[in-house]
Amino acid sequence: MNLLLLPGDGIGPEISAVTRKVLEVLAGVCGLPITIEERAIGFASLADSGTTLPTGVLERIPEVDGVILGPVSHFDYPPREAGGINPSAALRTHFALYANIRPCRSRPDLTILPKPMDLVIVRENTEGFYSDRNMHAGSGEFMPDEDMALSIRKITAKGASRVARAAFALARTRRKKVTAVHKANVLKLSDGLFLREVRKVAAEFPDVELEEVIVDAAAALLIRSPDRFDVIVTTNMFGDILSDEASELSGSLGLGGSINASDDICVAQAQHGSAPDIAGKGIANPTSLILSVAMLLDWLGRKHERSDLVSAAARLEAAVEDALNDPATRTRDIGGTLGTAEFGDAVCSAVRTRSQK
Repeated sequence: MNLLLLPGDGIGPEISAVTRKVLEVLAGVCGLPITIEERAIGFASLADSGTTLPTGVLERIPEVDGVILGPVSHFDYPPREAGGINPSAALRTHFALYANIRPCRSRPDLTILPKPMDLVIVRENTEGFYSDRNMHAGSGEFMPDEDMALSIRKITAKGASRVARAAFALARTRRKKVTAVHKANVLKLSDGLFLREVRKVAAEFPDVELEEVIVDAAAALLIRSPDRFDVIVTTNMFGDILSDEASELSGSLGLGGSINASDDICVAQAQHGSAPDIAGKGIANPTSLILSVAMLLDWLGRKHERSDLVSAAARLEAAVEDALNDPATRTRDIGGTLGTAEFGDAVCSAVRTRSQK
Protein backbone atom coordinates (compact mmCIF):
# COMPACT_ATOMS: atom_id res chain seq x y z
CA MET A 1 0.00 0.00 0.00
CA ASN A 2 1.39 3.38 -1.04
CA LEU A 3 0.59 6.55 0.90
CA LEU A 4 1.48 10.12 -0.04
CA LEU A 5 2.50 12.42 2.84
CA LEU A 6 2.21 16.19 2.35
CA PRO A 7 3.59 17.81 5.56
CA GLY A 8 2.36 21.37 4.89
CA ASP A 9 3.15 24.48 6.93
CA GLY A 10 3.56 25.63 10.53
CA ILE A 11 3.42 22.63 12.84
CA GLY A 12 2.67 20.40 9.84
CA PRO A 13 6.20 19.02 9.39
CA GLU A 14 6.50 18.25 13.12
CA ILE A 15 3.22 16.38 13.53
CA SER A 16 3.67 14.71 10.13
CA ALA A 17 7.06 13.32 11.15
CA VAL A 18 5.60 11.89 14.36
CA THR A 19 2.59 10.49 12.53
CA ARG A 20 4.87 8.83 9.98
CA LYS A 21 6.90 7.21 12.75
CA VAL A 22 3.75 5.90 14.45
CA LEU A 23 2.42 4.56 11.16
CA GLU A 24 5.71 2.78 10.40
CA VAL A 25 5.68 1.15 13.85
CA LEU A 26 2.07 0.09 13.33
CA ALA A 27 2.91 -1.35 9.91
CA GLY A 28 5.75 -3.36 11.39
CA VAL A 29 3.66 -4.70 14.27
CA CYS A 30 0.70 -5.57 12.02
CA GLY A 31 2.75 -6.88 9.11
CA LEU A 32 1.39 -4.29 6.69
CA PRO A 33 3.47 -3.53 3.58
CA ILE A 34 3.15 0.25 3.64
CA THR A 35 5.39 2.66 1.76
CA ILE A 36 5.24 6.39 2.46
CA GLU A 37 6.22 8.91 -0.19
CA GLU A 38 6.73 12.51 0.93
CA ARG A 39 6.34 15.63 -1.21
CA ALA A 40 6.48 19.35 -0.44
CA ILE A 41 3.48 21.66 -0.57
CA GLY A 42 2.76 25.05 0.95
CA PHE A 43 5.54 27.51 1.59
CA ALA A 44 8.17 24.80 1.06
CA SER A 45 7.09 24.17 -2.53
CA LEU A 46 6.40 27.86 -3.16
CA ALA A 47 10.06 28.57 -2.50
CA ASP A 48 11.22 25.76 -4.79
CA SER A 49 8.68 25.68 -7.60
CA GLY A 50 6.68 28.90 -7.38
CA THR A 51 3.44 27.30 -6.23
CA THR A 52 2.00 25.99 -2.98
CA LEU A 53 0.49 23.01 -4.85
CA PRO A 54 2.74 21.63 -7.58
CA THR A 55 1.10 19.93 -10.55
CA GLY A 56 3.13 16.81 -9.87
CA VAL A 57 1.41 16.41 -6.48
CA LEU A 58 -2.05 16.60 -8.05
CA GLU A 59 -1.03 14.08 -10.70
CA ARG A 60 0.37 11.70 -8.09
CA ILE A 61 -2.68 11.57 -5.81
CA PRO A 62 -4.86 9.27 -8.01
CA GLU A 63 -1.91 6.91 -8.35
CA VAL A 64 -1.48 6.23 -4.62
CA ASP A 65 -3.79 4.45 -2.19
CA GLY A 66 -4.28 7.35 0.20
CA VAL A 67 -3.06 10.81 1.18
CA ILE A 68 -1.96 12.32 4.50
CA LEU A 69 -2.28 16.11 4.40
CA GLY A 70 -0.67 18.26 7.05
CA PRO A 71 -2.01 21.67 8.09
CA VAL A 72 -1.50 24.59 5.70
CA SER A 73 -1.15 28.34 6.33
CA HIS A 74 -3.21 29.34 3.30
CA PHE A 75 -4.39 32.58 4.93
CA ASP A 76 -0.80 33.81 4.68
CA TYR A 77 -0.18 32.69 1.09
CA PRO A 78 0.35 35.22 -1.70
CA PRO A 79 -2.46 35.71 -4.26
CA ARG A 80 -3.35 32.73 -6.45
CA GLU A 81 -1.75 34.36 -9.49
CA ALA A 82 1.51 34.45 -7.50
CA GLY A 83 1.32 30.74 -6.70
CA GLY A 84 -0.73 30.89 -3.49
CA ILE A 85 -3.16 27.98 -3.96
CA ASN A 86 -4.96 26.61 -0.91
CA PRO A 87 -4.03 22.89 -1.09
CA SER A 88 -6.86 21.83 1.20
CA ALA A 89 -9.58 23.50 -0.87
CA ALA A 90 -7.95 22.53 -4.17
CA LEU A 91 -7.81 18.83 -3.29
CA ARG A 92 -11.43 18.83 -2.13
CA THR A 93 -12.74 20.41 -5.32
CA HIS A 94 -10.34 18.83 -7.84
CA PHE A 95 -11.03 15.29 -6.62
CA ALA A 96 -14.65 15.90 -5.50
CA LEU A 97 -13.87 14.93 -1.89
CA TYR A 98 -17.45 15.68 -1.01
CA ALA A 99 -17.64 14.19 2.50
CA ASN A 100 -15.63 15.61 5.37
CA ILE A 101 -16.12 13.07 8.18
CA ARG A 102 -15.31 14.17 11.72
CA PRO A 103 -16.01 11.90 14.72
CA CYS A 104 -16.28 13.47 18.18
CA ARG A 105 -16.25 11.34 21.32
CA SER A 106 -15.87 12.83 24.79
CA ARG A 107 -13.23 11.58 27.19
CA PRO A 108 -14.38 11.56 30.84
CA ASP A 109 -11.66 13.65 32.46
CA LEU A 110 -10.99 15.95 29.51
CA THR A 111 -14.50 17.02 28.51
CA ILE A 112 -16.55 19.80 30.08
CA LEU A 113 -19.82 18.22 28.95
CA PRO A 114 -22.42 17.06 31.49
CA LYS A 115 -23.40 14.12 29.28
CA PRO A 116 -21.29 11.85 27.04
CA MET A 117 -20.75 12.72 23.39
CA ASP A 118 -20.31 10.10 20.67
CA LEU A 119 -21.24 11.48 17.28
CA VAL A 120 -19.96 11.95 13.74
CA ILE A 121 -20.38 15.12 11.72
CA VAL A 122 -20.59 14.53 7.97
CA ARG A 123 -19.94 17.87 6.37
CA GLU A 124 -20.48 18.74 2.72
CA ASN A 125 -17.02 19.65 1.52
CA THR A 126 -17.09 21.29 -1.91
CA GLU A 127 -19.58 24.20 -1.97
CA GLY A 128 -21.81 26.05 0.54
CA PHE A 129 -20.61 29.32 2.06
CA TYR A 130 -17.02 28.59 0.98
CA SER A 131 -17.07 31.00 -1.95
CA ASP A 132 -13.49 30.23 -3.00
CA ARG A 133 -14.70 26.92 -4.48
CA ASN A 134 -18.08 27.89 -5.90
CA MET A 135 -17.24 29.14 -9.41
CA HIS A 136 -15.97 27.49 -12.58
CA ALA A 137 -13.63 30.47 -13.03
CA GLY A 138 -12.82 33.24 -10.61
CA SER A 139 -13.98 33.64 -7.04
CA GLY A 140 -17.49 33.64 -5.65
CA GLU A 141 -16.52 36.57 -3.46
CA PHE A 142 -16.12 40.00 -5.03
CA MET A 143 -16.32 43.78 -4.43
CA PRO A 144 -18.33 45.93 -6.87
CA ASP A 145 -16.85 48.98 -5.14
CA GLU A 146 -14.56 49.64 -2.21
CA ASP A 147 -17.44 49.82 0.27
CA MET A 148 -19.36 46.71 -0.78
CA ALA A 149 -18.38 43.04 -0.62
CA LEU A 150 -20.58 40.21 -1.92
CA SER A 151 -20.22 36.45 -1.50
CA ILE A 152 -22.04 33.64 -3.29
CA ARG A 153 -23.31 30.57 -1.47
CA LYS A 154 -23.81 27.55 -3.71
CA ILE A 155 -25.98 24.52 -2.86
CA THR A 156 -26.59 21.88 -5.50
CA ALA A 157 -28.90 18.90 -5.52
CA LYS A 158 -25.96 16.67 -6.41
CA GLY A 159 -23.78 17.96 -3.57
CA ALA A 160 -26.54 17.65 -0.99
CA SER A 161 -27.63 14.21 -2.15
CA ARG A 162 -24.22 12.58 -2.14
CA VAL A 163 -23.22 13.86 1.29
CA ALA A 164 -26.61 12.84 2.68
CA ARG A 165 -26.15 9.33 1.31
CA ALA A 166 -22.74 9.10 2.99
CA ALA A 167 -24.30 10.19 6.30
CA PHE A 168 -27.17 7.71 6.15
CA ALA A 169 -24.86 4.84 5.18
CA LEU A 170 -22.66 5.68 8.17
CA ALA A 171 -25.63 5.96 10.54
CA ARG A 172 -26.77 2.51 9.47
CA THR A 173 -23.54 1.13 11.01
CA ARG A 174 -24.04 3.11 14.23
CA ARG A 175 -27.22 4.04 16.15
CA LYS A 176 -29.37 4.63 13.06
CA LYS A 177 -30.13 8.31 13.44
CA VAL A 178 -29.28 11.28 11.20
CA THR A 179 -29.75 14.91 12.20
CA ALA A 180 -29.88 17.35 9.28
CA VAL A 181 -28.64 20.74 10.49
CA HIS A 182 -29.78 23.78 8.49
CA LYS A 183 -30.98 27.39 8.52
CA ALA A 184 -33.93 26.97 6.16
CA ASN A 185 -36.02 29.40 8.19
CA VAL A 186 -33.77 32.15 6.76
CA LEU A 187 -31.97 30.53 3.80
CA LYS A 188 -35.23 29.28 2.38
CA LEU A 189 -34.00 28.47 -1.12
CA SER A 190 -30.49 27.14 -0.54
CA ASP A 191 -31.09 25.23 2.69
CA GLY A 192 -34.53 24.37 1.41
CA LEU A 193 -32.86 22.59 -1.50
CA PHE A 194 -30.43 20.89 0.89
CA LEU A 195 -33.28 19.57 3.04
CA ARG A 196 -35.24 18.44 -0.01
CA GLU A 197 -32.38 16.21 -1.08
CA VAL A 198 -31.72 14.91 2.43
CA ARG A 199 -35.36 13.87 2.72
CA LYS A 200 -35.18 12.07 -0.62
CA VAL A 201 -32.18 10.08 0.55
CA ALA A 202 -33.85 9.38 3.91
CA ALA A 203 -36.65 7.59 2.06
CA GLU A 204 -34.04 5.08 0.83
CA PHE A 205 -33.04 4.30 4.44
CA PRO A 206 -36.33 3.52 6.25
CA ASP A 207 -34.40 1.94 9.12
CA VAL A 208 -32.62 5.23 9.91
CA GLU A 209 -34.40 8.03 11.78
CA LEU A 210 -34.19 11.56 10.35
CA GLU A 211 -34.58 14.70 12.42
CA GLU A 212 -34.08 18.31 11.31
CA VAL A 213 -32.56 20.94 13.63
CA ILE A 214 -31.80 24.62 12.99
CA VAL A 215 -28.07 25.32 13.27
CA ASP A 216 -28.19 27.73 16.23
CA ALA A 217 -30.27 25.22 18.19
CA ALA A 218 -27.82 22.47 17.23
CA ALA A 219 -24.91 24.54 18.57
CA ALA A 220 -26.70 24.84 21.92
CA LEU A 221 -27.79 21.19 22.01
CA LEU A 222 -24.20 20.02 21.51
CA ILE A 223 -23.56 21.46 24.96
CA ARG A 224 -26.83 20.66 26.71
CA SER A 225 -27.72 17.30 25.18
CA PRO A 226 -24.81 15.90 23.17
CA ASP A 227 -26.07 12.37 23.67
CA ARG A 228 -29.09 13.03 21.43
CA PHE A 229 -26.87 13.09 18.31
CA ASP A 230 -25.55 10.13 16.32
CA VAL A 231 -24.68 11.35 12.81
CA ILE A 232 -25.05 15.01 11.86
CA VAL A 233 -25.19 15.95 8.17
CA THR A 234 -24.91 19.58 7.19
CA THR A 235 -23.53 22.09 4.72
CA ASN A 236 -19.92 23.19 4.49
CA MET A 237 -19.54 26.13 6.86
CA PHE A 238 -22.10 24.91 9.41
CA GLY A 239 -20.25 21.59 9.53
CA ASP A 240 -16.88 23.26 9.93
CA ILE A 241 -18.04 25.37 12.87
CA LEU A 242 -20.06 22.67 14.62
CA SER A 243 -17.29 20.06 14.33
CA ASP A 244 -14.77 22.44 15.87
CA GLU A 245 -17.23 23.15 18.68
CA ALA A 246 -17.90 19.46 19.23
CA SER A 247 -14.21 18.54 19.27
CA GLU A 248 -13.37 21.28 21.74
CA LEU A 249 -16.25 20.27 23.98
CA SER A 250 -15.20 16.64 23.86
CA GLY A 251 -11.67 17.40 25.04
CA SER A 252 -9.75 19.57 22.60
CA LEU A 253 -9.73 20.60 18.96
CA GLY A 254 -6.33 18.93 18.86
CA LEU A 255 -7.98 15.53 19.40
CA GLY A 256 -10.30 15.65 16.38
CA GLY A 257 -9.60 13.21 13.57
CA SER A 258 -10.87 13.95 10.06
CA ILE A 259 -10.94 12.53 6.55
CA ASN A 260 -12.01 14.01 3.22
CA ALA A 261 -13.46 11.34 0.96
CA SER A 262 -15.00 10.77 -2.43
CA ASP A 263 -16.08 7.38 -3.69
CA ASP A 264 -12.49 6.59 -4.73
CA ILE A 265 -10.02 8.90 -2.95
CA CYS A 266 -9.46 9.58 0.74
CA VAL A 267 -7.31 12.28 2.34
CA ALA A 268 -6.49 12.19 6.05
CA GLN A 269 -6.24 15.71 7.44
CA ALA A 270 -5.97 17.06 10.97
CA GLN A 271 -9.04 19.03 11.98
CA HIS A 272 -7.02 21.97 13.31
CA GLY A 273 -4.89 24.58 11.57
CA SER A 274 -1.16 25.11 11.15
CA ALA A 275 -0.59 27.02 14.44
CA PRO A 276 2.47 28.97 13.23
CA ASP A 277 2.83 30.58 16.65
CA ILE A 278 4.06 27.30 18.15
CA ALA A 279 5.82 25.90 15.08
CA GLY A 280 9.30 24.61 15.76
CA LYS A 281 8.81 24.46 19.52
CA GLY A 282 8.12 20.73 19.70
CA ILE A 283 4.94 21.17 21.72
CA ALA A 284 2.20 20.63 19.11
CA ASN A 285 -0.28 17.84 19.80
CA PRO A 286 -0.13 15.30 16.93
CA THR A 287 -3.23 13.37 18.05
CA SER A 288 -5.56 14.77 15.40
CA LEU A 289 -3.36 13.75 12.48
CA ILE A 290 -2.63 10.32 13.98
CA LEU A 291 -6.35 9.63 14.46
CA SER A 292 -7.00 10.89 10.93
CA VAL A 293 -4.55 8.29 9.63
CA ALA A 294 -6.42 5.63 11.61
CA MET A 295 -9.59 6.77 9.84
CA LEU A 296 -7.80 6.57 6.48
CA LEU A 297 -6.72 3.00 7.16
CA ASP A 298 -10.26 2.07 8.17
CA TRP A 299 -11.67 3.70 5.02
CA LEU A 300 -9.20 1.80 2.83
CA GLY A 301 -9.90 -1.44 4.66
CA ARG A 302 -13.66 -1.18 4.18
CA LYS A 303 -13.38 -0.03 0.58
CA HIS A 304 -11.08 -2.88 -0.41
CA GLU A 305 -12.53 -5.44 2.03
CA ARG A 306 -9.24 -5.80 3.86
CA SER A 307 -9.76 -6.83 7.44
CA ASP A 308 -6.06 -6.34 8.20
CA LEU A 309 -6.35 -2.61 7.53
CA VAL A 310 -9.55 -2.32 9.57
CA SER A 311 -7.88 -4.18 12.44
CA ALA A 312 -4.76 -2.00 12.22
CA ALA A 313 -6.90 1.14 12.29
CA ALA A 314 -8.68 -0.07 15.43
CA ARG A 315 -5.34 -0.88 17.09
CA LEU A 316 -3.96 2.55 16.28
CA GLU A 317 -7.03 4.33 17.63
CA ALA A 318 -6.92 2.21 20.80
CA ALA A 319 -3.23 2.99 21.26
CA VAL A 320 -3.92 6.72 21.03
CA GLU A 321 -6.69 6.34 23.61
CA ASP A 322 -4.31 4.45 25.88
CA ALA A 323 -1.87 7.36 25.74
CA LEU A 324 -4.60 9.95 26.30
CA ASN A 325 -6.14 8.06 29.21
CA ASP A 326 -2.92 8.31 31.23
CA PRO A 327 -2.24 11.88 32.46
CA ALA A 328 1.47 11.08 32.40
CA THR A 329 1.42 10.54 28.62
CA ARG A 330 -0.57 13.58 27.53
CA THR A 331 0.69 16.65 25.74
CA ARG A 332 0.87 20.00 27.48
CA ASP A 333 -2.19 21.48 25.80
CA ILE A 334 -4.44 18.97 27.58
CA GLY A 335 -2.76 19.05 30.97
CA GLY A 336 0.19 16.72 30.40
CA THR A 337 3.93 17.33 30.14
CA LEU A 338 4.92 15.64 26.88
CA GLY A 339 6.04 17.31 23.69
CA THR A 340 5.22 16.29 20.14
CA ALA A 341 7.88 13.62 19.71
CA GLU A 342 7.46 12.23 23.23
CA PHE A 343 3.73 11.74 22.74
CA GLY A 344 4.47 9.96 19.47
CA ASP A 345 6.80 7.64 21.36
CA ALA A 346 4.05 6.95 23.90
CA VAL A 347 1.64 5.99 21.11
CA CYS A 348 4.29 3.77 19.51
CA SER A 349 4.80 2.05 22.85
CA ALA A 350 1.05 1.52 23.19
CA VAL A 351 0.88 0.06 19.67
CA ARG A 352 3.58 -2.44 20.57
CA THR A 353 2.00 -3.28 23.93
CA ARG A 354 -1.38 -3.91 22.34
CA SER A 355 0.20 -6.29 19.87
CA GLN A 356 1.29 -8.44 22.80
CA LYS A 357 -2.20 -8.70 24.35
